[in-house]
Amino acid sequence: MADETANSGTASRIALVTGGGTGVGKAISKALAAAGWTVVICGRRQDVLEAAAGEIGHGAVAMVADIGDPASVAALFKGIAGRFGRLDLLVNNAGSVAPPIPLEDLSFEQWSTVVSANLTGAFLCTQQAFRLMKSQQPHGGRIINNGSISATTPRPNSAPYTATKHAIAGLTKSTALDGRPFDIACGQIDIGNAASDMTAAMSAGVLQADGRTASEPTMDPAHVGAAVVHMAALPLEANVLTMTIMATKMPFVGRG
Repeated sequence: MADETANSGTASRIALVTGGGTGVGKAISKALAAAGWTVVICGRRQDVLEAAAGEIGHGAVAMVADIGDPASVAALFKGIAGRFGRLDLLVNNAGSVAPPIPLEDLSFEQWSTVVSANLTGAFLCTQQAFRLMKSQQPHGGRIINNGSISATTPRPNSAPYTATKHAIAGLTKSTALDGRPFDIACGQIDIGNAASDMTAAMSAGVLQADGRTASEPTMDPAHVGAAVVHMAALPLEANVLTMTIMATKMPFVGRG
């Protein structure tokens, strides 16, 4: 196992997990906190964040922010810099989905909401993380993007979500390239069927590519947390560019 203190010259490594108050984000935050990270979770609902921070423990900090709003993101990172002096890890996890309806029936508002949460939010947080990670001493850090299996393979009736997750794959590669001179590593974790509110309908059955409706297996989101801890623990000279973690028996590998 890599030295988990390698990301920072300080004893306490600071991580920000967007959407860290619920679902997969909370599982990631729990795993990082248990591994010794000081974890900041952000989201739009103060009560949800405070309850999650208490559940995560280990000094987890809740900060309210709307990642689709540039001013809110700037205030979030200013708060982190003021409180901790640095940021060693950004996990761009927050996201949204549109209703699973035919593409032509989607409203512009539904499209824009998903793009703002999944893509614009990740860009704004990455931009602010770059500014902080370049200026802090020692400089550098790591960014991990939640790409989802939809970053490579769509589900039926998922154009907004799939488009943004394909775009995250491009953002990940551009970030990894542009971060090289500053010791900023960037990787992507593509998650398939981690149990959460977002995947609750899968046990009842979801539309498949061949037109059938079928139940799909899920996995414990704690496995995602463990995978992120591994990615984050690497020294900055090494990077997991892409990782796929999925429920073993989900219908992904093979014919749709």
